Amino acid sequence: MLKPGAFRLALPTALLLLSACTPTVQLAAPSDPITINLNVKVEHEILVKVDRQIDDLLEENSDLF
Repeated sequence: MLKPGAFRLALPTALLLLSACTPTVQLAAPSDPITINLNVKVEHEILVKVDRQIDDLLEENSDLF
């Protein structure tokens, strides 16, 4: 059996050992910057130009249709 004085020492020691086993989570920012590569083809500019040319052509030659 434990002596009464030994229990007072054993309880804090057990609590200290159990608390040392708790897992920790650490968050760290990346050292490299985040890069986003956007490869986008812009085709609507060409289509708008062609549409304008067709509109101008139809206005000039309105008797075709």
